[in-house]
Amino acid sequence: MVFSSLLFLFRFLPITFAAYYLAPKRLKNLVLLIASLVFYSWGEVRYFPVMLAVILVNFFAGLAIERFDQNQPARRAIVVAALVFSIGWLAFFKYTNFFLSNLNGLFGLSLPYLQLTLPLGISFYTFQIMTYTVDVYARKVTAEHSIIDFGTFVVLFPQLIAGPIVKYSDISQELKRRTVTLAGIQEGIALFILGLGSKVLLANNVGALWSQVEALGFGSVSTALAWLALLAYALQIYFDFSGYSLMAIGMGKALGFTFPKNFDYPYISRSITEFWRRWHMTLGGWFREYVYIPLGGNRVKPLLKYRNMLVVWALTGLWHGASWNFVFWGLYSFALIALERLFLKRFLDKHRVISHVYALFAVLIGWVLFAITDLGQMGSLFCQLFNGTGGSDWMFYLRNYAVVLLLGMVFSVPVLNRLLERFPKFTKALATPFLMLVLVLSVAYLVDSTYNPFLYFRF
Repeated sequence: MVFSSLLFLFRFLPITFAAYYLAPKRLKNLVLLIASLVFYSWGEVRYFPVMLAVILVNFFAGLAIERFDQNQPARRAIVVAALVFSIGWLAFFKYTNFFLSNLNGLFGLSLPYLQLTLPLGISFYTFQIMTYTVDVYARKVTAEHSIIDFGTFVVLFPQLIAGPIVKYSDISQELKRRTVTLAGIQEGIALFILGLGSKVLLANNVGALWSQVEALGFGSVSTALAWLALLAYALQIYFDFSGYSLMAIGMGKALGFTFPKNFDYPYISRSITEFWRRWHMTLGGWFREYVYIPLGGNRVKPLLKYRNMLVVWALTGLWHGASWNFVFWGLYSFALIALERLFLKRFLDKHRVISHVYALFAVLIGWVLFAITDLGQMGSLFCQLFNGTGGSDWMFYLRNYAVVLLLGMVFSVPVLNRLLERFPKFTKALATPFLMLVLVLSVAYLVDSTYNPFLYFRF
């Protein structure tokens, strides 16, 4: 389920934070656990038992792995069983109908589809909980003996729904001992407001352009409007997801947790390899640590290295959605990164302007594969992007969206940040008024608007 509005947060957060700050240290995790379960149940209560089952299985699996520390076959059997159980729920809800549709298409069958909806945040919390079980097995962390602390790790509400993906090792110490300071609360509030503004004021407004062109039909627009809409989608998905990540990091900071950074201005990249070091950094780190390296990483023969990359990128595509367009998008990323490793990166490193143009163009083409699940509509958009169809329709949309497009492009690169860093006194004086303005405008927009999608909630 996608939240219809962020207004629930403004009712939920004051009560939660007040209870948290007033609670004694020994009860703070319990307050967070209860609040997080309420938060999740408000969005999707019918799948609460699934989450509870995954929590309990992995909690007791960690204890069992510790108990049989000297019995390697038993430890291996336990971790495999826990992983199969966790991934099994994700596969069932996310890929069953995809599997059935492919069977029907290949063999001319008419197998009925299951009436399933994807549990909220399951792709994120499944990957997150796996970091605990695998790391306990690998003896990187010790088993958690408190079900309250473990449950808090899994369902911590700021990043429960759409990340960033937080490994158990990232916050295991903070689950036991953390300090809430006034400076941390102030920084957390600032990050939350910046994330809220990114999501509500930038992503929602620029995303409306993409939605309008999509409603017109890609085959009926000019080439210029097709590129304009694609640019709007690129900005929407960036500010949508990075905005949510900033809100999560800010709320975590106000609670005394340090969540990992998830975005680092990906649109300034000079290669697709660099882009994926800057985009959804916690997902890339997860696949590197828990798939790529266990397969052998770079320590194997060249052919096997590219096999490992292919596996990672095919899985990355499938993680984002049970549709062939996501698979193609993952394979497209693999092909470009493989070419860069083979020879292209050396050329890009020598030509700064060309490398930026190449990376941005490649990313935009990738977003076509990512955004459109209907392969026919995808083909129509590709045709319009490159067939040179004339028309003045783009002028109407450019006039309506010029300001938000310009703001999106400015805030998607660190130029403004660097200017502000050069004038710290000026920045400090304007920080509070600016944040207040962003908060007021964001709340006003939420009250007035019905268009408030979270793109990454569906993953």
